[in-house]
Amino acid sequence: MRCARCPTCRCPSCWNAATNASSPTAASPTPPTAEGRPACVAVALSGGRDSTALCHATVRAARALGLTVVALHVHHGLQAEADDWVRHLERQCRRWQRAGWPLRLRVARLTDRPPAGASIEAWARQRRHQALGRMAAEEGATLLLLAHHARDQAETVCLQALRGAGPAGLAAMPRSVVRDGLTWARPWLGCSPQAIEHYVRRHRLGHIEDPSNRDPRFERNRLRLQVWPALVQAFPATEQALVDVARQAWEAAELIDEIAAADLEAVRRAPHGLALAAWLALSPARRRASLRRWLKEQGAGHASDRFVDRLLAELPQTRIGRWPVDGPLELRLYRGTLSLSRRSSASITATDAPVWPVAIDHRWRPLPAGQGWVRLRPVEEGGLPCSRLAGSHWQARQGGERFALGPGRPARSLKKQFQTLGIPAWQRQGPLLWSGAQLLWVPGLGVEAQARAAAGEPQLSLEWSADEPDAAAQQLE
Repeated sequence: MRCARCPTCRCPSCWNAATNASSPTAASPTPPTAEGRPACVAVALSGGRDSTALCHATVRAARALGLTVVALHVHHGLQAEADDWVRHLERQCRRWQRAGWPLRLRVARLTDRPPAGASIEAWARQRRHQALGRMAAEEGATLLLLAHHARDQAETVCLQALRGAGPAGLAAMPRSVVRDGLTWARPWLGCSPQAIEHYVRRHRLGHIEDPSNRDPRFERNRLRLQVWPALVQAFPATEQALVDVARQAWEAAELIDEIAAADLEAVRRAPHGLALAAWLALSPARRRASLRRWLKEQGAGHASDRFVDRLLAELPQTRIGRWPVDGPLELRLYRGTLSLSRRSSASITATDAPVWPVAIDHRWRPLPAGQGWVRLRPVEEGGLPCSRLAGSHWQARQGGERFALGPGRPARSLKKQFQTLGIPAWQRQGPLLWSGAQLLWVPGLGVEAQARAAAGEPQLSLEWSADEPDAAAQQLE
């Protein structure tokens, strides 16, 4: 696209007009700025009609801007023709290179296979995105273009609606999103497939046909082959109507998320908890939205409607409780605070674990007989004498144990001491450390007063966990 003011199409006004257009010729990399340009622009190139047209249009635009385009292809190894597709792309890119076009091709070959019972579509999509992101980063690209068009978007909205998705799901594919410094953009999301087909014919672009696109085992193919023709025949404006639904759903999802973020700031309880009373003061819709956002922030992922409905019904009537979440997590309520923690499990057997005592090296070590994990650290005061470790042993609570929190304070039952310090029930299940008949240390309470080290004596602190702490968290420490 050219104009009288800017023959080479470098001005931002011309650029904005191009990238907002619905024609396939509008596919262009990041606009030039006074601060500089990206080293290269990446394009996901499967070899099909849409991605071939996008790559061709991008290289044409990039050549005028002095940019380099790197075409990224992922070889999934799922089709017998996959090697032929790579050879086709190599020949095609060589022809464009001989014409002086600033283009190079990168191919990533996947060596693993979908696990048994997994969705091939979901596995391929996840591994493809991982490979594309990795290659783009290695090439120094900050922009990755994807060739999804308006019908792809409409199909996604339809599939999400059939799955019972809410506003976030109906928003379908975003026009652009930034992940780890890389912008994933879909410049043709408002472009019809007919316009892309016209572009391909006009420029005589060869492309491949993936036979899996005709396989009705995949749900998108069933929609595309069996449902879509009848839907468009009955409702000719289906495609544009569903694209409009995606846009409106995106606006609604953004608004819901903004309100949820504001509500969370008012109901948080340090460090990672949620104040139940403040949360219950919200309207039901805002409780739902803020709870979903909070669970996602805490690493619980996308909570199901059934799980959220259960919490909305039970939390107002409960003072203490535990609710399993997908994976090793569980939601816990204690003293008016909601928190998300790892569920305890005896995953280490006696034969897998080293003998006690473990090394004093700041690292978490498994205890014998699946009793959890512990680490020892040297301290200056208030610790357990190092000499008491020899001959000590771990034992589960039997009942009747008594513990003194400090010198001169009375020994009381563990239950009363836990209550005094506000230790929730699920943190009271750890094993106790004994030396003969002397109780030395209790998880959550610390060193028994009579067992504390004297001033200047080599001593240490203990920490216990029911499960192996996250490896990444250990590295941060």
